[in-house]
Amino acid sequence: MKTPGVTVRPIYLMDGSNEVNETWFDNVKVPAENLIGEENMGWTYAKFLLAHERSGIAGVARSKRAIERIKQIANSEMSYGKPLIQDPAFQRKIAEVELELRALEYTELRTLAKDSSGKGPGPETSLLKIKGTDIQQGLTELAMEAVGYYSNPHLGSTLSNEFVGPDYAANVAGTYFNFRKASIYGGSNEIQRGIISKMVLGL
Repeated sequence: MKTPGVTVRPIYLMDGSNEVNETWFDNVKVPAENLIGEENMGWTYAKFLLAHERSGIAGVARSKRAIERIKQIANSEMSYGKPLIQDPAFQRKIAEVELELRALEYTELRTLAKDSSGKGPGPETSLLKIKGTDIQQGLTELAMEAVGYYSNPHLGSTLSNEFVGPDYAANVAGTYFNFRKASIYGGSNEIQRGIISKMVLGL
């Protein structure tokens, strides 16, 4: 990373942190002793690694935990005198995301089975990445809906750490904003749709 021509520029998030960066390569020359694998095969290796990264980004287990947390919140939050979890419209939203997550899990299992047989990951990892991050972002929106007005938890400055409301609402808004980046890292979802159209649909 200290090679001349490599520049890392932080991308600051709304809370002032920089979990993500942009990296620029300007006429970077890599010494021969730093060569990994065959010369001119770098992009081939990178695509292989990105496919595995995208499978991991799908985050099925993480989304399952998020659904359970939302259900716990909805059991505590009230809507028209009853727990929100009993609201038919909210139940439908939970059911819809659970069905999408189940389908994603089966796709992930098929991908893992293919990989374990020695075939390696293919363009289906782009689908995992798109649907996985769509579900993750949808779950943060559902959590915001579940906590209602507590989803705007800051007092005074938007960067204040003074939260209002129950403990389970403390970081719901922060998670919502943080997960906006999920559809960008590992290759943006727009890029993944291009891969699918070319490699799967042949367009």
